[in-house]
Amino acid sequence: MRDMRLAILSRGPRLYSTRRLVEEARKCNIDVNVLDPLQFSLSIGTENVEILHKGEPIRIDAVIPRIGHSITRHGVALLNQFEQIGIYAANSGDGIRLSRDKLLASQILAKNGIKIPTTAYVRDIRDVDAAIQRVGGLPCVIKVSEGTQGQGVFLRHTLREAKNLVEALLLGDKAVLIQEYIAESHGKDIRVLVVGDKVVAAMRRRARGSEFRSNYHLNGTVEAVTLSPEAETIARRAARVLGLGIAGVDLLEGEEGPLVLEVNSSPGLEGIEKASKVNVAAAIIEYIMDDWEFSDVNISQLLRTQTGSSVLSIHLRNHPKLIGRNIEELFAEQIKMPLFAISRDNDLIWNPDGALQLRYDDILICYGKTDTLRNTLKRAMKIDSNINSQYINYQSNTNDNSRDIISQQ
Repeated sequence: MRDMRLAILSRGPRLYSTRRLVEEARKCNIDVNVLDPLQFSLSIGTENVEILHKGEPIRIDAVIPRIGHSITRHGVALLNQFEQIGIYAANSGDGIRLSRDKLLASQILAKNGIKIPTTAYVRDIRDVDAAIQRVGGLPCVIKVSEGTQGQGVFLRHTLREAKNLVEALLLGDKAVLIQEYIAESHGKDIRVLVVGDKVVAAMRRRARGSEFRSNYHLNGTVEAVTLSPEAETIARRAARVLGLGIAGVDLLEGEEGPLVLEVNSSPGLEGIEKASKVNVAAAIIEYIMDDWEFSDVNISQLLRTQTGSSVLSIHLRNHPKLIGRNIEELFAEQIKMPLFAISRDNDLIWNPDGALQLRYDDILICYGKTDTLRNTLKRAMKIDSNINSQYINYQSNTNDNSRDIISQQ
């Protein structure tokens, strides 16, 4: 394997995080340069796609994006272009875009069963009363959908204060979120640094004085913290579902367990290295060295380029007649089953055995020619089954509110 040529996309070569990444890369004899993302230009065409830096073609293999919030749109476009020509990016353009939009990120996290504070999105001052009630009442947190380092985040204790703030933000054409206030986590949170699907460091951040935001850049204090297995799993999953190889996941410590507050695609390294005594920059460089010759494939996007093919899913909770059956019964008429995985209990079962019994929360992931696949799945979903208590029994699980299917055969 030849030596890697690495670029760190940063407008601040003297910033602590950028300097540390350069130091650790050079220790590994990597050819590393810090390049200002605003000095790139893009050329896009059907036959020719180019990326120029200061007007000259670039020769790099991998990039670590340290894209500032103010240039998110440009940074995402740049990273999409890198990915298009096969240059590895530690964080994808889509991952950065999703994580920067707090509303969209909350929707994705919630859809994937990751616990978050209850959040309401408001576009009209008349919706504020109902929104506050939906998130548990006052006090409540009010924030804009796009912000960083605690900016655009406010705590309000009265309805009048909340309405005045929301009205001002709406007049400023801001997307406004009203969020549940987690009292037991007032003035503190946990920052978890996830690198390549692994937790490499964590710290607890505490606000000073009357400030309720605990960000290190707002003069908060930091200290080492030992994560519970649940917190580790939640942090890893949050980074994963947002498509980030490097992420700072902020957790609140609620009475019923950790909740994801937000996910940062360009986490600062100074506070967490200071608190945890972990060489986070080295962990990032090691991850890049192991991963740069490979890239994730967006199967849905790939199939869109091939007309007539699809990846389709079936959520078993929407088809109760299929619950308790095995896979062979669903696809009895098929020479080859179109099923390549089942999503179950936050895990994937690849190429599942035909005798596997289906459960309430399973998601079947199937592939094939679109028309044939749809007809096959429609036949499977029309199974005329007389479900009764002798066949399956739903048992509520009080730990995670999921339902397990217990065979009575």
